Amino acid sequence: MAALPTDSGWWPAAGARFFCTAGRGLEPFLMREVRARLAATQVEYISGKVFFTTCSDLNMLKKLKSAERLFLLIKKQFPLNVSSVSKGKIFNEMQRLVNDDPESWLSAISIWKNLLELDAKEDKLSQRDANPLKRKVEENDIINPKKLKTKQMQELQESRECQLEKQMEEATVEQGDFLTNREKSQEAFQNDVVKAVAAPNQKDLTFRVSCRCSGSMAKTFTAQEVGRVIGIALKKQFGWKADLRNPNLEIFIHLNDIYSVVGIPVFRVPLASRAYIKTAGLRSTIAWAMASLAEIKDIMFLSIRCPLARTETWLSTEHSASSVDLSRDHGPGGAGALVLDPMCGLGTILLEAAKEWPDVYYVGADVSDSQLLGACDNLKAAGLQDKIELLKVSVIELPLPSESVDIIISDIPFGKKFKLGKDIKNILQEMERVLHVGGTIVLLLSEDHHRRLQDCEPGGIPRNSKGSHTDEPGIEKCLNPGGKTDLSDTVSSSAETGGQGDLDKMPPFGSLVPVDHYRVSLGRTGAFICRYRKSPSSGR
Repeated sequence: MAALPTDSGWWPAAGARFFCTAGRGLEPFLMREVRARLAATQVEYISGKVFFTTCSDLNMLKKLKSAERLFLLIKKQFPLNVSSVSKGKIFNEMQRLVNDDPESWLSAISIWKNLLELDAKEDKLSQRDANPLKRKVEENDIINPKKLKTKQMQELQESRECQLEKQMEEATVEQGDFLTNREKSQEAFQNDVVKAVAAPNQKDLTFRVSCRCSGSMAKTFTAQEVGRVIGIALKKQFGWKADLRNPNLEIFIHLNDIYSVVGIPVFRVPLASRAYIKTAGLRSTIAWAMASLAEIKDIMFLSIRCPLARTETWLSTEHSASSVDLSRDHGPGGAGALVLDPMCGLGTILLEAAKEWPDVYYVGADVSDSQLLGACDNLKAAGLQDKIELLKVSVIELPLPSESVDIIISDIPFGKKFKLGKDIKNILQEMERVLHVGGTIVLLLSEDHHRRLQDCEPGGIPRNSKGSHTDEPGIEKCLNPGGKTDLSDTVSSSAETGGQGDLDKMPPFGSLVPVDHYRVSLGRTGAFICRYRKSPSSGR
């Protein structure tokens, strides 16, 4: 296995170096997105992280949809060896992350301050040109630098800073009271941007360290120990002051058996926390990845034969084909393509799709009043009532003509609402009926559903088939047509995908021909994003 090269976060002429965290299996989606949305270069990935270089500003960076969090890269290098050396030597190796290349730290801090300064200027301009009333801060905005603290809070903070400085002076490599907060805690940044941007020199910065350890590193050290060691090194090297509650700067460190990564979080909350979703359902990053795989943009300007009309009767007790008006066109210029989620739940997939590709007509169906009420609230919060239709119908009795839908995207319930076997077949048969020839279906399937569908026909795709380090053509076409991959051979992949050779071996299920599939993580369980296309004949 090739060694992971050292990589420092300098700002080259082509842009600054960033990395995003991503759910397992979503790395390929994120790679295509940063290329297409940010014109990123030097794109590479390791398990759970995607690294790239871009000149994009914060307004563009915050538009990333398949990423969990965004960081400005300081360092990426070899993992620390914890197998045969003493604890003291390992502590020294940790401090070398700071002491061996202080210029890369100072350069990254300068880039970070420039990004905040530019964003603050743009904020001032937009506020001056917009309504003079106080602008609501969205979840992915940098903390408002003009937000003032009360006198009591200032006095309390000064007292805490004095206590912490005294503790830091008494700390040693082995002992101390420098605490760290884990990345997984969702506590918001409370950094003071005014102090950071206006600071006359780097020594005026305050900081805290968030550390994550995994693999053998986690068995040897706690995150608190690592954070304490790095904190002492930063204080000695740069003269920064530790501030656990209200720092200007947060340093993120991830140490495992594959790499050591150091970065600065760019936004105070994860990119995956959508401001426009009131009630969360399916993970938003998974929903967006499914919508992107459906290639909605390729049908945005096509007319469909029988687009649905708007209806406000989704809460009626029964629906039939006659209760839905199919006589009028929708979409840009009076015509538009139809995207359906026949088991929409809270509508997360439709919300993600409609936000990204608004010039399409969307329909969501579900049999649950509570789910539809939640979806309706989400549509109102996102301002998408006129883009998404909600219907109370069964997925196996859709009130739609045959071949009237362009794209179907859906999260198939994981065996709680529908039994494995017969029901999943009935669901797919009804989807196949309403989908027109050449249309696309993208489904999120549990491992059991995926296995059962493969067992329906002989010679299916072998489970656990893995792709190479190259990009999958399905996603490339969806986000960056004609693009090519420049992955480094030294970077390992965690994404499990179906190779094209395997796909050719899998026979069609009815007229639905499998195109590709991607194994993704849903936390404690795994799942598959599967794409099918309807062929002209059933193939039976």
